[in-house]
Amino acid sequence: MDISLAAMDDSATSPVKALASFLIRRHSDQLLSIAHSPDPKLHYPLFVEFAELMDDDPPLARLVFSHPTEYLRIFDDAAVWAHKITLGDSKGCINGIKKDFIHVRINVAGSPLEWPETSPSIGSIRVKHRGVLLTLKGTVIRSGAIKMYEGERWYICRRCKHKFPVYPELEARNSIQLPSFCPSQRAKPCEGKSFECLEGSVVRHDYQEIKIQESTQVLGVGSIPRAILVILKDDLVDLVKAGDDVIVTGVLSAKWSPDIKDVRCDLDPMLIANHVRRTNELKAEVDIPDDIIMNFRQFWSDFKDTPLKGRNAILRGICPQVFGLFTVKLAVALTLIGGVQHVDVSGTKVRGESHLLLVGDPGTGKSQFLKFAAKLSNRAVITTGLGSTSAGLTVAAVKDGGEWMLEAGALVLADGGLCCIDEVDSMREHDRATIHEAMEQQTISVAKAGLVTTLSTRTIVFGATNPKGHYDPEQPLSVNTTLSGPLLSRFDIVLVLLDTKNPEWDAVVSSHILSECQQEKGKRDNDLSSNWPLTMLRRYLQFVKGYFRPVLTKEAEQIISRYYQLQRRSAMDNAARTTVRMLESLIRLAQAHARLMFRNEVTRLDAITAILCIESSMTTSALVDSVGNALHSNFTENPDEEYAKQEILILEKLKSIDEFPEIGS
Repeated sequence: MDISLAAMDDSATSPVKALASFLIRRHSDQLLSIAHSPDPKLHYPLFVEFAELMDDDPPLARLVFSHPTEYLRIFDDAAVWAHKITLGDSKGCINGIKKDFIHVRINVAGSPLEWPETSPSIGSIRVKHRGVLLTLKGTVIRSGAIKMYEGERWYICRRCKHKFPVYPELEARNSIQLPSFCPSQRAKPCEGKSFECLEGSVVRHDYQEIKIQESTQVLGVGSIPRAILVILKDDLVDLVKAGDDVIVTGVLSAKWSPDIKDVRCDLDPMLIANHVRRTNELKAEVDIPDDIIMNFRQFWSDFKDTPLKGRNAILRGICPQVFGLFTVKLAVALTLIGGVQHVDVSGTKVRGESHLLLVGDPGTGKSQFLKFAAKLSNRAVITTGLGSTSAGLTVAAVKDGGEWMLEAGALVLADGGLCCIDEVDSMREHDRATIHEAMEQQTISVAKAGLVTTLSTRTIVFGATNPKGHYDPEQPLSVNTTLSGPLLSRFDIVLVLLDTKNPEWDAVVSSHILSECQQEKGKRDNDLSSNWPLTMLRRYLQFVKGYFRPVLTKEAEQIISRYYQLQRRSAMDNAARTTVRMLESLIRLAQAHARLMFRNEVTRLDAITAILCIESSMTTSALVDSVGNALHSNFTENPDEEYAKQEILILEKLKSIDEFPEIGS
C-alpha cells in the first residue's frame, strides 16, 4: 500500500484531489479519530452521507453513483491521502499512527438514491440495475462463516519497471486476471508482456457471504419472497446476523454458479456491499405525524369523564367484521401493546411481550383475529402448525457450497414483531417443545452441525387451536387441548370460545353480518369517536407502545398481589396456569392496559381489567361466578357503570383474603 501512496503523490488525479478535499472539509473529525486509533493493520470505515456529497459537488456525486466500481476505489485512495494530510498537519498529535486501509462507506439515507428506481425490491432486480449504486432492503435469512481472501496485489513490468495494481474478479471466484500488455500510459507505449508480482504487496481481506430476503409485508398475495446474495468485506463482516432487518447499499454484480455435471452454468446476481445499516431499532417506529398525535390527545380529552367508553371505541376497530367478542378484542389489543421489559441488577430479563392463545370451536373467528393482528403489527410471520417443524420455527442448518450455515426460521424472522401460529394442536409434540425457550427467555439456543449460537426472538406468539373433541368444562385445559402444562403456562391469556347454540346471539350476529354487507356500499365515517380505521389503529398501538412506560401504583400492586394469592389457594384444577408466570402476566397486562388508556401510571382500573382478562382465561374462576363464554361477550352501552359494579364485586372478594392470617398482608 506504501507503493500506492507513493504513486498517488507523484500524480494525484483530479477526482482523488476533489474527494480528498471534500473529506478534509466535511469529515476531519472522523479522520482524526482514525489517526488516533492504535492498530495500523485494521480496516477502518469512514462514513459519508451521499446527500452531503450531492450538495458539495453534484458532478462528482453523479460519477460515484453511475460508476461505483471505479469511483469507490478512488474514494478509498482519497481517504488514505486525506488521512495522510491530516496526520501531517496535526504536528501536536503524538499518538497519530499512519493507516493504510480506510474504506469510505456511503449512506444514501435522505438522498435522491432512496427513490424506487435506485432502491428496488429484491424481486424486481434486473440487468439495468447493474453497474450503479443500488440500495436493497430485506431480512438476513442466512449468514455464512467469515473467510479470508487475497485482494489487490502490485505487479511490475520487467521491461519498463512500471508498477500497477491488479484486482481480483469476484465474478470469477476471486481469480486474478493479468493484463495482456503493460498498462503504462506513456508517450511511447511499452507493450511489455512479462510482469512480476512485488513481494509483500498482497492485501488480504475479511470476507463473508450473507443472504437477504425481501420482507413478506410488502409482497402481494401469492408472491414468493426472493433472496439475493450479499458480499461483505473488511469492516462490514459480522455486523449482522440471521433475523436482522438491513438496508444494504452496494454494486450489483454476478458470479458464475458452481460447475455441476449436466447442470447449465448460470450467472447468479449478487450485491457487493459498500454500506450496511441495521434497522432492528427502527422497525418498531412508524412515522406518526404530530397532527395525528394531537388527534389522539384530543380523543382522550373528549372521553375524560368516560374513559372506558373511549377504550371500547378503539377496541371496536379491531376486526370489525366479527361481531361482539369484546373479551377477545381486548386481549388482542393488550397482547399487541405488551408490558415493559424489566432488567434487574444481575442482568436477568423479564419479558415485556405477552402471548395469547385462542381455543375454540370451528367458525368462532380465531383465524380472522390472527390475520387482523398480523396487519396491525409492523413485522409479522404467519404459519400453521401442520406445516411447521422445529427447524422451520426456530433455525435450520443448511449446507451451501460445502459449508454449514444457519438459516432463520419463523420465530427469528418475527423478532420484534408478531408470530401467528394457527392450528397449534396439529404440531408434533417435540416440535412444540422447541418454542418454550423462545416464548419465555426470548432466545433460541442452537447446537447444529458444529454451529453453537444463541439467536434473539423478542416476539409475541399468537396461537389458535381447536379443542380435542367436545370441550368439557369440568376437565382442565391441558386435557381439552392436548397442549402440555409448561406451554400453557407461558401464554398470558388463554381464551375459550365455545359455540353454544344460543338463538338470541345467532339472531344478533346474522343481522350484523347482513348490515356489514350493506355498509360496504356506503362511505365510512372519519370521526375517531365512532370509527377507528386500520391505519389509525396501527399508528395508535405503535405510538402508545413506544411512548409510555407505565409504573405500578401501590394500590395496583396490592390488588394484583392479593388476587395472585387467592388464585394459588383456590384453583387446584388449574395448576398449569397458576404459576409465578401468572403474576408476571398480570403485571404485563395491567401495564398494557395503562398504555391503551394513554397513561404512564398503572391504576386500580388497569389492575382490575388485567384480573378480568385472566379470569376469562380460567376454566374455574376464583372471583367472578359467571365468567361465561368469551364468544358471547359483547360491548356494553355504559362500560363505566358496568365496570363500577365489577370493581365493587372483585374488591369485596379480595378483602375476604384478610380472614386467612397465613396469607393476608
